[in-house]
Parts: sequence; structure tokens; C-alpha cells
Amino acid sequence: MTYDDIWRRLAGVYDQREARAVARMLVEEKFGLSFTDIICGAVETLSDADKQWIEAAVKRLEQGEPIQYVLGWAWFGGLKFNVRSGVLIPRPETEWLVNSVCAHSVPSNDRPLRILDIGTGSGCIALSIKQRLPEAYVEAWDISTEALSIAADNARSLSLDIVLRQQDALNITTSTHNITPNDINTTPNDNNGAPNDPLFWDVIVSNPPYICQRERAYMARNVLEHEPSTALFVPDTDPLLFYRAITRYAVGSLNEGGRLLFECNTLYAGDTARMMNDEGMAATEVFDDCFGKPRFAVGEKK
Repeated sequence: MTYDDIWRRLAGVYDQREARAVARMLVEEKFGLSFTDIICGAVETLSDADKQWIEAAVKRLEQGEPIQYVLGWAWFGGLKFNVRSGVLIPRPETEWLVNSVCAHSVPSNDRPLRILDIGTGSGCIALSIKQRLPEAYVEAWDISTEALSIAADNARSLSLDIVLRQQDALNITTSTHNITPNDINTTPNDNNGAPNDPLFWDVIVSNPPYICQRERAYMARNVLEHEPSTALFVPDTDPLLFYRAITRYAVGSLNEGGRLLFECNTLYAGDTARMMNDEGMAATEVFDDCFGKPRFAVGEKK
């Protein structure tokens, strides 16, 4: 199979430009080939086993499966994260959250910064923060055991030490379960040295479910059919469902001056900031993403 064969088959799923880009990404990422190698025929010289892998991969892509799931990884903030269908694929716009947390977090002289990522999925936010703020205490929550398993795999592969905890963002209680990179069983554990201080966190960051059910009609097939719906959708009647629950928890658990950062549905970023203010957060602001869309809401604990 040639590079031209690959992209022409994918042209039934993508437009021609996207089909070429996906075909190129497939062989560049998997086999480490440069584009010069590709156009000079390197794909045809691959082993029979590699050609069989390509054939199976193309069939998955023809069914609309995202390239990141087919490869088994995605890049985020310069780090390589294992991904599969149990977690959302990291998006480049989400890197803003990591950049903002790291740019505005000033370490204390007497203790590490305490940072919480709610709805961690692959762990891309929490682990990227830990990589850039290695002295910080970073904890990440998710309701999904599959997501926590994937995040634990990523923590191991990146050699980054965070605490993973199974927790429903809509029902935050003190009886949580720890999952560490070396133990993904959901048996109760201690809190890994974290103090039992009710005003615990310096930063809470979250990219929770925020797409309304009515928006399904405008979404790409590869997202709808392959990425986990529980990490995507909220009821049409309450688009701020997760934001409200997390904000209420943040008001009671952030230290004075602590920050709460959300990625939002661009239709509701302003509403999210106003809700945060109504619930007791101060200095709430909306920020645009890398595409110029209102994507992030940020507030401080009064």
C-alpha cells in the first residue's frame, strides 16, 4: 500500500486535504518517517507486518475512528499521552489551562502548592502541570475507573507522581478512593500525606462535560461515535450542571486567593463566569482560546 492509496481510501471519510493530513500523520507518527521519506516511497518498503498494521489502521479510520485512538496516543503540551476510547482526546486549546495555572501559581515557603484537576480523563492537565511544577502536590479526580487506569498508565510512562482519586464531581464527599500510578485498585487508602485541612486547595482546574444534547446535530461523526459521551454531554435544561457543583466545592475548599479555572462551552462562558460570581467567587473573568473563542472562565476565592 502506498501513501496515495492510504489517503485516497480516507477521502471517503475526510475531505481531500484532511485525508492527506491523516494519512501523513499515520505513517509519520507510527514509523518515524519524514514526509520526504513518504513521498520517496518509504511506505512501500515497510515490512509485511507493518503493512498489515497499516491495513488494519486504515479500516478503523474508514469507520470514522479518530487517528489518536488508532495510534494509541496524542500529544499535549509537548508530552505524549496514551489514549483510547475511554477518555477524551486532548485538544490543543486545553493547554491554556495548564499555561495559566503554571504562570500564576507562586509556591509557598512552608508547603507545596496544592492543585486539583477534576474530571482528569487521560490525566493530560494534571500531569502537564506536575511536569512543569514538580514540587506541587497534584491530585486528579475522575468518576471513571477506565479513565483513571489510563491516567495511571500515563503517570507511569511519564514518570510523574500524582494522586489519582475516584470521585463523582456531582457528589463530592470525604469518602473517596485513591488510585496511585502503582495501584489502580479502588480500595480505600490514606490521602498520601495531604493535610486534613478543609481549606485545602490553592488551585482547582476542570474541563468537565459541557456539550448540550441539542448540539449533537452539529458534531463530527468521529467524536459522537467514538469519544465517551459521559465526558461530553450535559442536559439541555442545565448546561452548567458540573460547573455549579464544582464551584460550590471550590468556594468551600480553596484557600483565600485560590483560583478556580474552567474550560467552557463557548456558548456559556459568560454564564459560567456570572454563576461563579453568584456562588461566591471573586474577580471572575472570561478568556479566549487559541482560536479566538470565549473558552475559559477563571475566578478567585474571596
